[in-house]
Amino acid sequence: MAQYLIAIHHPDGYDGSTESKAMVRDISALNEEMDAAGARIFAGGLTAASSAKSLRAQANGEVLMTDGPYLETKEHIGGFWILEAADLDEALAWGRKAVVACRAPVEVRAFFRGRPETTERE
Repeated sequence: MAQYLIAIHHPDGYDGSTESKAMVRDISALNEEMDAAGARIFAGGLTAASSAKSLRAQANGEVLMTDGPYLETKEHIGGFWILEAADLDEALAWGRKAVVACRAPVEVRAFFRGRPETTERE
């Protein structure tokens, strides 16, 4: 089975403490459903993007660390699931349920499997 990331997108400045009891209940129910189906490998919520640290390699070999997320965007990943699914259609079905439970947009992406074919540049 393939593995998929289902990432929940929150607007910049999202405050997780404002999540309703109903939303927490719905997410818990979805986690239980995923567990019962044997699909959930891991799930986790992330702290606010403002608490992130970004690391970038410099030409001189040093590593520069800055406060905040790597990308300056209006949305950030607020949490995610890693699932096993038979195919993209099954992963998208879980993603549809995640949209409803989380009341936020989600992104569904397969994990890369295997090495890409080499190019002439290699």
